[in-house]
Amino acid sequence: MSTRLASSQDLFTYGSLMCEDIMAEVAGLRLGCTPAVLAGYRRFLVRDEQYPGVIESPTGTVAGIVYHGLVPEAWSRLDRFEGEMYDRRPVTVRYNNDACGVVDCYVFRSEFAHRLTATEWDFAAFLRGGKALFQSQYCGFNAID
Repeated sequence: MSTRLASSQDLFTYGSLMCEDIMAEVAGLRLGCTPAVLAGYRRFLVRDEQYPGVIESPTGTVAGIVYHGLVPEAWSRLDRFEGEMYDRRPVTVRYNNDACGVVDCYVFRSEFAHRLTATEWDFAAFLRGGKALFQSQYCGFNAID
């Protein structure tokens, strides 16, 4: 988990946090968001979980959502939620209007790569069945604080 101060007020999400309700619960507030694409990465399912991790891959692209205007408390909550398998780092994303921006992203740490499956994570499949299971397993910050 990253302990540095946020270099951005924006976050690219590519998994469970693409769901605005899950993001609001984790971050502790509702945020504006914009669809975006992250080039140079691929997204794989984490073994025995409903969520993915992204790793660098020169020919890959990952569709996701950028949330705007995160405050320090939200970053703190997100860092705790993502845990030790992810490192928060700046990445460049492309928005639908072809504009680019540098935002933060939780990238899967290489020392945990053995936890990734060979299965590309599918957001539509997550919405069909994985989301309900994920939400039933996530106890939320109110239960763990």
